[in-house]
Amino acid sequence: MSCLSLVSFPVIAGASSETDISPVQPEAMRKWQDARFGMFIHWGPVSLTGQEIGWSRGAQTPVAEYDALYKKFDPVKFNADEWVKAAKDAGMKYIVLTTKHHDGFCLWDTKQTDYNIMNTPFKRDVVRELAEACTQGGIGFGAYYSTCDWFHPDFPQTSPGGKVTRETHDLDRYTEYLKAQTKELLTNYGPLLTLWYDVPQRFDAKRGAGIINLARSIQPDILINNRTGHGGDYDTPEQRIGGFQMARPWETCMTICQQWAWKPDDKMKSLKECIHVLVRTVGNNGNLLFNVGPQPDGAIEGRQIEQLKEIGAWLAKNSASVYGTRGGPWKPSPLMLSTRKDSKIYLHFLNKVEGTISIPALPVGIKSARVLNGPDIKTATAGGLLSIEIPPDSWDDIDTIVELTVEGNTMDIHEV
Repeated sequence: MSCLSLVSFPVIAGASSETDISPVQPEAMRKWQDARFGMFIHWGPVSLTGQEIGWSRGAQTPVAEYDALYKKFDPVKFNADEWVKAAKDAGMKYIVLTTKHHDGFCLWDTKQTDYNIMNTPFKRDVVRELAEACTQGGIGFGAYYSTCDWFHPDFPQTSPGGKVTRETHDLDRYTEYLKAQTKELLTNYGPLLTLWYDVPQRFDAKRGAGIINLARSIQPDILINNRTGHGGDYDTPEQRIGGFQMARPWETCMTICQQWAWKPDDKMKSLKECIHVLVRTVGNNGNLLFNVGPQPDGAIEGRQIEQLKEIGAWLAKNSASVYGTRGGPWKPSPLMLSTRKDSKIYLHFLNKVEGTISIPALPVGIKSARVLNGPDIKTATAGGLLSIEIPPDSWDDIDTIVELTVEGNTMDIHEV
Protein backbone atom coordinates (compact mmCIF):
# COMPACT_ATOMS: atom_id res chain seq x y z
CA MET A 1 0.00 0.00 0.00
CA SER A 2 1.26 3.47 -0.80
CA CYS A 3 1.03 6.49 1.50
CA LEU A 4 1.48 9.61 -0.58
CA SER A 5 3.31 12.68 0.72
CA LEU A 6 1.93 16.14 -0.03
CA VAL A 7 3.10 19.72 -0.13
CA SER A 8 2.89 21.74 3.06
CA PHE A 9 -0.15 23.85 3.90
CA PRO A 10 0.33 27.54 4.67
CA VAL A 11 0.37 28.83 8.23
CA ILE A 12 -3.04 30.14 9.26
CA ALA A 13 -3.02 33.91 9.58
CA GLY A 14 -4.14 35.71 12.69
CA ALA A 15 -2.57 33.56 15.40
CA SER A 16 -0.36 35.49 17.82
CA SER A 17 1.64 32.41 18.75
CA GLU A 18 2.22 28.95 17.30
CA THR A 19 -0.12 27.38 19.84
CA ASP A 20 -3.02 29.85 19.51
CA ILE A 21 -6.16 28.57 17.81
CA SER A 22 -9.12 30.24 16.15
CA PRO A 23 -11.85 30.36 18.82
CA VAL A 24 -14.82 28.03 18.80
CA GLN A 25 -18.11 29.59 17.70
CA PRO A 26 -20.35 29.86 20.80
CA GLU A 27 -23.53 29.00 18.91
CA ALA A 28 -22.00 25.81 17.49
CA MET A 29 -20.92 24.78 20.97
CA ARG A 30 -24.34 25.56 22.42
CA LYS A 31 -26.12 23.39 19.86
CA TRP A 32 -23.71 20.51 20.50
CA GLN A 33 -24.22 20.75 24.25
CA ASP A 34 -28.00 20.94 23.79
CA ALA A 35 -27.91 17.63 21.89
CA ARG A 36 -26.39 15.86 24.92
CA PHE A 37 -26.41 12.33 23.42
CA GLY A 38 -24.61 10.85 20.43
CA MET A 39 -23.56 7.51 18.93
CA PHE A 40 -19.91 6.52 18.58
CA ILE A 41 -19.18 3.85 15.98
CA HIS A 42 -15.91 1.87 15.97
CA TRP A 43 -15.71 -0.32 12.88
CA GLY A 44 -13.41 -1.59 10.16
CA PRO A 45 -11.77 -4.78 8.84
CA VAL A 46 -10.74 -5.62 12.42
CA SER A 47 -14.34 -6.72 13.06
CA LEU A 48 -13.47 -9.90 11.13
CA THR A 49 -11.32 -10.94 14.11
CA GLY A 50 -13.58 -9.87 16.97
CA GLN A 51 -10.55 -8.16 18.53
CA GLU A 52 -10.06 -4.53 19.51
CA ILE A 53 -9.58 -2.01 16.72
CA GLY A 54 -6.00 -0.72 16.39
CA TRP A 55 -4.75 -2.12 19.68
CA SER A 56 -4.88 -5.77 18.57
CA ARG A 57 -2.51 -5.06 15.65
CA GLY A 58 0.76 -6.73 16.53
CA ALA A 59 -0.74 -8.07 19.77
CA GLN A 60 -3.58 -10.60 19.37
CA THR A 61 -3.22 -10.40 15.59
CA PRO A 62 0.19 -10.38 13.84
CA VAL A 63 0.86 -7.14 11.96
CA ALA A 64 0.97 -8.69 8.48
CA GLU A 65 -2.26 -10.61 9.11
CA TYR A 66 -3.98 -7.53 10.53
CA ASP A 67 -2.92 -5.32 7.64
CA ALA A 68 -4.29 -7.84 5.13
CA LEU A 69 -7.76 -8.05 6.70
CA TYR A 70 -9.09 -5.42 4.30
CA LYS A 71 -8.70 -7.90 1.44
CA LYS A 72 -11.51 -9.96 2.98
CA PHE A 73 -13.67 -7.09 4.24
CA ASP A 74 -17.02 -7.21 2.44
CA PRO A 75 -19.77 -5.91 4.78
CA VAL A 76 -22.70 -6.64 2.48
CA LYS A 77 -25.29 -5.80 5.17
CA PHE A 78 -23.98 -2.28 5.76
CA ASN A 79 -26.87 0.13 5.44
CA ALA A 80 -26.21 3.71 6.48
CA ASP A 81 -29.92 4.46 6.84
CA GLU A 82 -30.26 1.60 9.34
CA TRP A 83 -27.35 2.94 11.39
CA VAL A 84 -28.98 6.37 11.45
CA LYS A 85 -32.31 4.83 12.40
CA ALA A 86 -30.67 2.97 15.28
CA ALA A 87 -29.20 6.24 16.57
CA LYS A 88 -32.48 8.12 16.20
CA ASP A 89 -34.45 5.31 17.83
CA ALA A 90 -32.11 5.66 20.81
CA GLY A 91 -32.78 9.40 21.03
CA MET A 92 -29.25 10.22 19.88
CA LYS A 93 -28.74 13.52 18.08
CA TYR A 94 -25.43 12.87 16.30
CA ILE A 95 -23.08 10.13 15.09
CA VAL A 96 -19.27 10.03 15.19
CA LEU A 97 -17.64 7.36 13.00
CA THR A 98 -14.06 6.06 13.15
CA THR A 99 -13.06 7.21 9.68
CA LYS A 100 -9.47 6.17 10.46
CA HIS A 101 -8.31 4.45 13.65
CA HIS A 102 -4.76 3.82 14.90
CA ASP A 103 -4.44 0.99 12.35
CA GLY A 104 -4.45 3.54 9.51
CA PHE A 105 -7.29 1.97 7.52
CA CYS A 106 -9.59 4.59 5.99
CA LEU A 107 -13.35 4.14 5.56
CA TRP A 108 -13.59 6.73 2.80
CA ASP A 109 -12.34 7.21 -0.75
CA THR A 110 -9.20 9.05 0.29
CA LYS A 111 -6.69 10.07 -2.35
CA GLN A 112 -3.81 10.07 0.13
CA THR A 113 -3.39 6.29 0.53
CA ASP A 114 -4.53 3.07 -1.13
CA TYR A 115 -5.21 1.57 2.30
CA ASN A 116 -8.90 2.37 2.20
CA ILE A 117 -12.41 0.98 1.77
CA MET A 118 -12.39 1.37 -2.04
CA ASN A 119 -9.70 -1.34 -2.29
CA THR A 120 -11.72 -3.92 -0.37
CA PRO A 121 -14.19 -6.34 -1.98
CA PHE A 122 -16.90 -3.92 -0.75
CA LYS A 123 -15.67 -0.91 -2.78
CA ARG A 124 -18.19 1.56 -1.30
CA ASP A 125 -17.46 4.86 0.43
CA VAL A 126 -18.86 4.24 3.92
CA VAL A 127 -18.16 7.78 5.13
CA ARG A 128 -20.02 9.32 2.21
CA GLU A 129 -23.04 7.05 2.63
CA LEU A 130 -23.25 7.66 6.36
CA ALA A 131 -22.73 11.43 6.04
CA GLU A 132 -25.56 11.59 3.49
CA ALA A 133 -27.82 9.39 5.62
CA CYS A 134 -27.23 11.65 8.63
CA THR A 135 -28.12 14.72 6.59
CA GLN A 136 -31.30 13.08 5.32
CA GLY A 137 -32.13 11.84 8.82
CA GLY A 138 -31.64 15.23 10.39
CA ILE A 139 -28.85 14.35 12.82
CA GLY A 140 -25.28 15.58 13.09
CA PHE A 141 -22.30 13.73 11.62
CA GLY A 142 -18.79 13.85 13.02
CA ALA A 143 -15.53 12.19 12.01
CA TYR A 144 -13.25 10.38 14.44
CA TYR A 145 -9.71 10.47 13.08
CA SER A 146 -6.72 8.94 14.85
CA THR A 147 -3.94 11.47 15.25
CA CYS A 148 -1.45 8.62 15.50
CA ASP A 149 -1.14 6.07 12.68
CA TRP A 150 0.73 2.86 13.39
CA PHE A 151 0.46 1.76 9.74
CA HIS A 152 1.85 4.89 8.07
CA PRO A 153 5.62 4.66 7.47
CA ASP A 154 6.21 8.31 8.36
CA PHE A 155 4.60 8.13 11.80
CA PRO A 156 7.31 7.52 14.43
CA GLN A 157 5.46 4.91 16.48
CA THR A 158 4.03 1.57 15.41
CA SER A 159 2.40 -1.56 16.80
CA PRO A 160 1.87 -3.12 19.22
CA GLY A 161 0.15 -0.29 21.02
CA GLY A 162 2.33 2.43 19.52
CA LYS A 163 5.16 1.33 21.78
CA VAL A 164 7.64 0.52 19.01
CA THR A 165 9.65 3.35 17.43
CA ARG A 166 10.38 3.10 13.72
CA GLU A 167 14.03 3.38 12.71
CA THR A 168 13.11 5.85 9.98
CA HIS A 169 10.17 8.23 10.07
CA ASP A 170 9.23 11.79 9.15
CA LEU A 171 6.73 13.40 11.49
CA ASP A 172 6.56 16.60 9.44
CA ARG A 173 5.64 14.66 6.32
CA TYR A 174 3.07 12.62 8.28
CA THR A 175 1.58 15.87 9.61
CA GLU A 176 0.98 17.03 6.04
CA TYR A 177 -0.67 13.67 5.31
CA LEU A 178 -2.95 14.14 8.33
CA LYS A 179 -3.81 17.68 7.25
CA ALA A 180 -4.55 16.53 3.70
CA GLN A 181 -6.97 13.89 5.00
CA THR A 182 -8.55 16.41 7.37
CA LYS A 183 -9.11 18.69 4.38
CA GLU A 184 -10.67 15.81 2.43
CA LEU A 185 -13.10 14.99 5.22
CA LEU A 186 -14.17 18.61 5.68
CA THR A 187 -14.34 19.46 2.00
CA ASN A 188 -15.92 16.30 0.60
CA TYR A 189 -18.04 15.05 3.52
CA GLY A 190 -18.93 18.19 5.45
CA PRO A 191 -20.15 20.23 7.01
CA LEU A 192 -19.16 18.10 9.99
CA LEU A 193 -20.41 18.54 13.53
CA THR A 194 -17.02 17.67 15.02
CA LEU A 195 -13.57 16.33 14.28
CA TRP A 196 -12.77 13.81 17.01
CA TYR A 197 -9.01 13.21 17.06
CA ASP A 198 -7.34 10.56 19.21
CA VAL A 199 -3.99 9.53 20.76
CA PRO A 200 -1.65 12.35 19.68
CA GLN A 201 1.54 10.61 20.90
CA ARG A 202 4.29 12.70 19.22
CA PHE A 203 1.95 15.61 18.44
CA ASP A 204 2.41 18.63 20.70
CA ALA A 205 0.37 21.81 21.14
CA LYS A 206 2.03 23.46 18.13
CA ARG A 207 1.14 20.65 15.76
CA GLY A 208 -2.30 20.38 17.30
CA ALA A 209 -2.97 24.08 16.83
CA GLY A 210 -1.97 23.75 13.20
CA ILE A 211 -4.58 21.04 12.69
CA ILE A 212 -7.31 23.02 14.43
CA ASN A 213 -6.57 26.22 12.54
CA LEU A 214 -6.52 24.40 9.22
CA ALA A 215 -9.89 22.83 9.99
CA ARG A 216 -11.40 26.18 11.03
CA SER A 217 -10.10 27.83 7.87
CA ILE A 218 -12.25 25.36 5.92
CA GLN A 219 -15.27 25.14 8.27
CA PRO A 220 -15.30 27.96 10.84
CA ASP A 221 -17.99 26.38 13.04
CA ILE A 222 -16.30 22.98 13.38
CA LEU A 223 -15.90 21.62 16.92
CA ILE A 224 -12.65 19.85 17.74
CA ASN A 225 -11.86 17.75 20.80
CA ASN A 226 -8.76 17.79 22.99
CA ARG A 227 -6.70 15.02 21.35
CA THR A 228 -4.76 16.74 18.57
CA GLY A 229 -1.91 17.54 20.94
CA HIS A 230 -3.71 20.80 21.70
CA GLY A 231 -6.49 21.28 24.26
CA GLY A 232 -9.12 21.97 21.60
CA ASP A 233 -12.70 22.86 22.42
CA TYR A 234 -13.88 20.11 24.76
CA ASP A 235 -12.57 17.38 27.05
CA THR A 236 -13.11 13.66 26.45
CA PRO A 237 -13.11 11.43 29.55
CA GLU A 238 -13.04 7.82 28.34
CA GLN A 239 -14.95 4.86 29.80
CA ARG A 240 -15.79 6.98 32.84
CA ILE A 241 -18.20 9.78 33.64
CA GLY A 242 -16.52 13.15 33.84
CA GLY A 243 -16.67 15.23 37.00
CA PHE A 244 -19.04 18.17 37.48
CA GLN A 245 -17.71 20.97 35.28
CA MET A 246 -19.47 24.11 34.11
CA ALA A 247 -16.50 26.15 32.88
CA ARG A 248 -15.43 23.91 29.99
CA PRO A 249 -17.53 21.59 27.77
CA TRP A 250 -16.86 17.87 27.86
CA GLU A 251 -18.09 14.57 26.49
CA THR A 252 -17.79 11.11 28.02
CA CYS A 253 -17.12 8.38 25.48
CA MET A 254 -18.18 4.94 26.65
CA THR A 255 -19.05 1.53 25.19
CA ILE A 256 -22.46 -0.14 25.33
CA CYS A 257 -20.56 -3.41 25.74
CA GLN A 258 -16.95 -3.82 26.92
CA GLN A 259 -14.94 -3.54 23.71
CA TRP A 260 -15.00 -0.62 21.26
CA ALA A 261 -14.99 -2.84 18.17
CA TRP A 262 -17.41 -5.74 17.80
CA LYS A 263 -16.69 -8.81 19.90
CA PRO A 264 -18.83 -11.97 19.87
CA ASP A 265 -20.94 -12.32 23.03
CA ASP A 266 -19.43 -9.21 24.56
CA LYS A 267 -21.04 -8.33 27.90
CA MET A 268 -23.61 -5.57 27.37
CA LYS A 269 -24.72 -2.95 29.88
CA SER A 270 -28.27 -3.30 31.19
CA LEU A 271 -30.90 -0.71 30.34
CA LYS A 272 -30.65 0.67 33.86
CA GLU A 273 -26.87 0.98 33.57
CA CYS A 274 -27.21 2.76 30.22
CA ILE A 275 -29.74 5.28 31.53
CA HIS A 276 -27.71 5.93 34.67
CA VAL A 277 -24.59 6.60 32.59
CA LEU A 278 -26.56 9.08 30.49
CA VAL A 279 -28.22 10.99 33.32
CA ARG A 280 -25.10 11.03 35.49
CA THR A 281 -23.17 12.46 32.55
CA VAL A 282 -25.77 15.15 31.85
CA GLY A 283 -26.07 15.90 35.57
CA ASN A 284 -22.34 16.56 35.62
CA ASN A 285 -22.89 18.89 32.63
CA GLY A 286 -21.44 16.67 29.92
CA ASN A 287 -22.47 14.99 26.67
CA LEU A 288 -22.48 11.22 26.25
CA LEU A 289 -20.99 9.60 23.14
CA PHE A 290 -22.19 6.00 23.47
CA ASN A 291 -20.39 3.43 21.35
CA VAL A 292 -21.62 0.49 19.30
CA GLY A 293 -19.41 -1.77 17.19
CA PRO A 294 -21.09 -3.13 14.05
CA GLN A 295 -20.48 -6.73 13.02
CA PRO A 296 -18.23 -7.80 10.11
CA ASP A 297 -21.24 -7.86 7.77
CA GLY A 298 -22.03 -4.21 8.58
CA ALA A 299 -25.14 -4.78 10.69
CA ILE A 300 -25.41 -3.69 14.30
CA GLU A 301 -26.16 -6.62 16.61
CA GLY A 302 -29.86 -7.21 17.20
CA ARG A 303 -29.52 -7.14 20.99
CA GLN A 304 -27.79 -3.77 20.80
CA ILE A 305 -30.51 -2.45 18.49
CA GLU A 306 -33.17 -3.50 21.01
CA GLN A 307 -31.26 -1.90 23.87
CA LEU A 308 -30.96 1.33 21.93
CA LYS A 309 -34.71 1.32 21.28
CA GLU A 310 -35.39 0.94 24.99
CA ILE A 311 -33.10 3.85 25.77
CA GLY A 312 -35.01 5.87 23.20
CA ALA A 313 -38.35 4.90 24.69
CA TRP A 314 -37.17 6.13 28.11
CA LEU A 315 -35.90 9.37 26.59
CA ALA A 316 -39.17 9.94 24.73
CA LYS A 317 -40.92 10.16 28.11
CA ASN A 318 -38.19 12.05 29.97
CA SER A 319 -36.60 14.16 27.24
CA ALA A 320 -37.30 17.48 28.98
CA SER A 321 -34.83 16.53 31.72
CA VAL A 322 -31.98 15.77 29.25
CA TYR A 323 -32.00 17.68 25.96
CA GLY A 324 -31.03 21.33 26.13
CA THR A 325 -30.21 21.11 29.82
CA ARG A 326 -27.11 21.95 31.80
CA GLY A 327 -25.91 20.34 35.00
CA GLY A 328 -26.90 21.67 38.40
CA PRO A 329 -27.72 23.77 40.27
CA TRP A 330 -27.18 21.00 42.82
CA LYS A 331 -23.90 19.20 42.30
CA PRO A 332 -24.30 15.42 41.97
CA SER A 333 -24.34 13.48 45.22
CA PRO A 334 -25.01 9.87 46.28
CA LEU A 335 -28.64 10.97 46.80
CA MET A 336 -29.36 12.66 43.47
CA LEU A 337 -28.20 14.70 40.51
CA SER A 338 -29.89 17.64 38.81
CA THR A 339 -30.31 19.20 35.39
CA ARG A 340 -31.78 22.57 34.45
CA LYS A 341 -32.97 24.83 31.67
CA ASP A 342 -35.00 28.04 31.60
CA SER A 343 -37.24 28.03 34.71
CA LYS A 344 -37.11 24.25 35.21
CA ILE A 345 -34.92 22.11 37.46
CA TYR A 346 -35.02 18.32 37.23
CA LEU A 347 -34.00 16.29 40.26
CA HIS A 348 -32.96 12.74 39.31
CA PHE A 349 -33.19 10.15 42.08
CA LEU A 350 -31.55 6.92 40.93
CA ASN A 351 -32.43 5.02 44.11
CA LYS A 352 -35.63 5.05 46.14
CA VAL A 353 -35.67 7.16 49.30
CA GLU A 354 -38.08 6.41 52.12
CA GLY A 355 -39.91 9.35 53.66
CA THR A 356 -39.10 13.03 53.30
CA ILE A 357 -36.10 14.13 51.26
CA SER A 358 -34.16 17.15 52.54
CA ILE A 359 -31.63 18.98 50.37
CA PRO A 360 -30.03 22.46 50.51
CA ALA A 361 -32.61 25.14 49.74
CA LEU A 362 -32.60 27.22 46.59
CA PRO A 363 -32.01 30.99 46.71
CA VAL A 364 -35.17 31.51 44.60
CA GLY A 365 -38.82 30.71 45.10
CA ILE A 366 -40.44 27.50 43.85
CA LYS A 367 -43.64 28.05 41.89
CA SER A 368 -44.61 24.39 41.44
CA ALA A 369 -43.31 20.84 41.81
CA ARG A 370 -44.34 17.55 40.28
CA VAL A 371 -43.05 14.11 39.47
CA LEU A 372 -42.23 14.18 35.77
CA ASN A 373 -44.99 12.18 34.08
CA GLY A 374 -46.69 11.98 37.47
CA PRO A 375 -48.58 13.91 40.14
CA ASP A 376 -48.00 17.31 41.66
CA ILE A 377 -46.10 17.21 44.94
CA LYS A 378 -45.64 19.58 47.84
CA THR A 379 -42.36 21.18 48.88
CA ALA A 380 -41.39 23.21 51.93
CA THR A 381 -38.42 25.42 52.68
CA ALA A 382 -37.23 26.00 56.24
CA GLY A 383 -33.94 26.32 58.04
CA GLY A 384 -31.95 26.42 54.80
CA LEU A 385 -33.40 23.10 53.62
CA LEU A 386 -35.84 22.17 50.89
CA SER A 387 -38.10 19.25 51.82
CA ILE A 388 -39.66 17.02 49.18
CA GLU A 389 -41.86 13.99 49.61
CA ILE A 390 -42.42 11.69 46.64
CA PRO A 391 -45.52 9.46 46.83
CA PRO A 392 -44.51 5.81 47.31
CA ASP A 393 -46.28 4.74 44.12
CA SER A 394 -44.50 7.39 42.02
CA TRP A 395 -41.02 5.97 42.35
CA ASP A 396 -39.47 4.63 39.13
CA ASP A 397 -37.15 1.62 39.06
CA ILE A 398 -34.59 3.43 36.92
CA ASP A 399 -34.83 7.17 37.56
CA THR A 400 -37.46 9.10 39.50
CA ILE A 401 -37.50 12.67 38.22
CA VAL A 402 -38.96 15.65 40.07
CA GLU A 403 -39.59 18.79 38.02
CA LEU A 404 -39.38 22.11 39.86
CA THR A 405 -40.57 25.33 38.27
CA VAL A 406 -38.81 28.27 39.90
CA GLU A 407 -38.79 32.04 39.73
CA GLY A 408 -36.35 33.38 37.14
CA ASN A 409 -33.78 31.62 34.99
CA THR A 410 -32.16 28.58 36.61
CA MET A 411 -28.83 29.34 34.91
CA ASP A 412 -28.57 32.42 37.12
CA ILE A 413 -28.40 30.19 40.20
CA HIS A 414 -24.93 29.41 41.50
CA GLU A 415 -24.31 25.80 42.45
CA VAL A 416 -25.91 24.80 45.77
